Amino acid sequence: MNVWIAIIATAVGCYLVKYAGLLVPAHALERPLVRRLAALLPVALLAALTAQQTFSTGQTLVLDARAAGLAAAALALLLRAPFLVVVGAAVAVTAGVRALGG
Repeated sequence: MNVWIAIIATAVGCYLVKYAGLLVPAHALERPLVRRLAALLPVALLAALTAQQTFSTGQTLVLDARAAGLAAAALALLLRAPFLVVVGAAVAVTAGVRALGG
């Protein structure tokens, strides 16, 4: 039962946050600083999530096949490869490192 209470509380909280965003006056959102933050915040959050998922297991810092896959994806991005090639390179390198390393 506690899980359902947490799910309902989270859903209500998300709705209230979204509703609070609708109450912000339009002129406040037109400021240059707010526009820059709105453009950069999703990138920063995605980078933080990627780093957390790649370099941690539980509460420990690890360097394993996921890091090699991320490096391969970064290299493919630097070479301006298409998105599917980037994902394919990351998957192939991660799988290869895991196969070689056990």
